[in-house]
Amino acid sequence: MSDPQISMLIMPKWGMTMTEGRVVKWLVPEGANVAAGDEVLDVETEKIANAVEAPVTGVLRRHVAGEGQAVPVSGLLAIFADPAVTDAEVDAFVEGFLADFTPEDADAGAEAEGPAPESVQVADRSIRYLKLGEGGEPVLLIHGFGGDQNAWLFNHEFLSAGRTVYALDLPGHGGSSKDVGDGTVGVLAGVVAGFMDALELGAAHVVGHSLGGAVAAELALAEPGRVLSLTLVSSIGLGSEINGEFVNGFARGQRRGEIKPVLEVLFADPTLVTRRLVEDVLRYKRLDGVDEALATIAASMVADDGTQKVAIRDRLTDYPGSVLVIRGAHDQIVPPGHADGLPETVRTEIVDVAGHMPMMESPTEFNRLLLDFLP
Repeated sequence: MSDPQISMLIMPKWGMTMTEGRVVKWLVPEGANVAAGDEVLDVETEKIANAVEAPVTGVLRRHVAGEGQAVPVSGLLAIFADPAVTDAEVDAFVEGFLADFTPEDADAGAEAEGPAPESVQVADRSIRYLKLGEGGEPVLLIHGFGGDQNAWLFNHEFLSAGRTVYALDLPGHGGSSKDVGDGTVGVLAGVVAGFMDALELGAAHVVGHSLGGAVAAELALAEPGRVLSLTLVSSIGLGSEINGEFVNGFARGQRRGEIKPVLEVLFADPTLVTRRLVEDVLRYKRLDGVDEALATIAASMVADDGTQKVAIRDRLTDYPGSVLVIRGAHDQIVPPGHADGLPETVRTEIVDVAGHMPMMESPTEFNRLLLDFLP
C-alpha cells in the first residue's frame, strides 16, 4: 500500500529482541505541523523508554495508537498526510494497513530475534559478544561500567548496514567471565586485544562508552595499528572529576530502592529508566563474582578523594588516527566540560538533550554523528 500524500509512523525496532512497545504519551496533537526529526510520542519497551521522531515534515493527521496501547514492531502509530487528503482517505489507508499487517514475531517466530550472542575464549576468560552485519571495516563497541552489549541497543543494528559490528561484554559484565584481574583499563584493554585476536580482527574502528572509552583509548595507545579510528562517548579519563557516588552506589547497591536512583543519574530524563531495566541490573548483580568484579573496577577508577584515577587526556595526541569525542550536555557522571580544550585534531560533539548515555537518549543524533565520522 502506498500513497505519495500519506506517510506512516511505525513502531521502531530498538534492539534485536524487541517485539513491541507501549505508547506512553503523545507529544504532538493531531492536526499539528511537524518537521522531520521532531519528537512526536514517547514509547516504552522492556528495556527503556524513548521518544519516537517524525519521519517526514508535514501534518500529523491521525494518532492510530492510543496512549497505553501496546503496538508490535512495525505496527502503525500515526499517519502524516497533506491537508488535501480527506479524512475518509486517511481512514481507508489505516484500515487497509491494519487488514494486511502481520506482526513480525508471529510471522517469523524465533527468527525475528535475529542473531544470538556468542562466546569466545580469551586466555582463561570467556567473553560474550554479539556480531551483526557483514563486510566493510569492522566496528567494535565497548560498553561502560556496569553495562553490557545492550548499551548499544539503539545503535548496533543501525550501524551494521554494510559493515560488521561487534558489541562485547567486558570481563565482570554481562555474560562474560567475572575475573577482572586488578580491574585497570590496561588489563581490560588487553582482554579486548585478545578478543580481537581470537576473532582474527586485525584492526577495527573502536567505539567506547564511559569506562569503555578509556579502555578503547588504552588499546589505541598501546596498539595504534589495531585501531582504525577512536570514538570516545562520555568517556572517563579526560578530566579529574567523576561522580564517585554513582560508581560506588552502583557497585554496592543490591535492592531496587538503591539501584533505581543510581540508574536515573545516567539520564537527562530519569523517567527513561523502566522497571525492566532495574530488574535486569539487579539480576546481573546477583550473579556470582559480580560484586567483587565491580568493586575491583570501581577502586581502579575512583581515588579515595573522589577524583578519577584514569588519565588519557594528555596522551590522546600519541594516537595517530582520527578521534571523535561525544558528550551529553547534561552528563551527571563526568562533566561535559571535559571535552573542552582537547587537541585540535580531536573532533568534539555535544548532544544537547542527553546525559551520560547519548547513544540511548538521542540515538538518531548519535548514529548520525558516528556514521558521519566513520569512513
